Amino acid sequence: MKRTLASRLNAEIVPSEITDRDVYLNRRQFLASAGGAAAGAALLLGAPALSWSQDRSRFANAAPSPYSTGEEQTAFEQATTYNNFWEFGKQKWEPAQNSGDFEPRPWTVTVSGEVGAPLTLDVDDLIGRFSLEERIYRLRCVEGWSMVIPWVGFPLSEMIKAAEPTSKAKFVHFVTLYSKEQFPAHRSNAYLPWPYEEALRLDEAMNELTVMAAGMYGQELTNQNGAPLRLLVPWKYGFKSIKSIVSIELTEDQPKATWNAANPRWYGWYSNVNPRVNPVPYSQATETRIGENRRRRTELFNGYGEYVAHLYEDLDLRRNY
Repeated sequence: MKRTLASRLNAEIVPSEITDRDVYLNRRQFLASAGGAAAGAALLLGAPALSWSQDRSRFANAAPSPYSTGEEQTAFEQATTYNNFWEFGKQKWEPAQNSGDFEPRPWTVTVSGEVGAPLTLDVDDLIGRFSLEERIYRLRCVEGWSMVIPWVGFPLSEMIKAAEPTSKAKFVHFVTLYSKEQFPAHRSNAYLPWPYEEALRLDEAMNELTVMAAGMYGQELTNQNGAPLRLLVPWKYGFKSIKSIVSIELTEDQPKATWNAANPRWYGWYSNVNPRVNPVPYSQATETRIGENRRRRTELFNGYGEYVAHLYEDLDLRRNY
């Protein structure tokens, strides 16, 4: 099984397909200039001002982050066509193929539960409340492949603080949109019990690395990558970074996480990247970086241990949690 996965990746993706960083930076500058020019033209012509979601320069000009990796980034084309988003299909190419008619606007997000100031906001109003940053993160899938992606978003902690958590809040529960009209898998009730759900401990959610992403590569999130709003938890396996979020609830008791509920033996509730433990029935010791023709060693916590290891001092890292 491992050989099949690696051989397929190596056959489909070659190093020449990786986007050069200078090309990406030049592209960001072009997008910023184009966004500013479009806004100026609209004002001069008396046209309506651009809406937040139309103002591309906000994504292209997101502030850099000290938490970003300097590693070579995965090509935009690969990051947007090699995806796990089972609501659109189980095969890697299906999310890009089947999400073209997905409508990420209008979109409402709620923050509820053990909070003093519940929020129900249009997604653009919600995102507009916080300063956007570019976070270049490693993404490690439990299937044994990885990417490096420049995301645009804001710390989840800011959003949680705005809702004023109560003393009873211990966990954060996330839910993806449920829609038979929008998601093919919901119409056929295929693969998993829907809607998709994930969860973190409150201290994990408040960690400085945990981000709500609204963009990538200097533009809005694509549908197949979780538009309009997705979670990023870079020290955990990719399925923990839930996509197309509509509901965030703070709870006193540990909430459900879809893969953990479907197969707790294989998928731990925490699902931290750990080369010492094999949560699925094959080794996690190495990975294939998309765009490379080799296996590389997987790092504990996906290389983010200096920021998160203290969260798990009481856990036995030889076990699958």
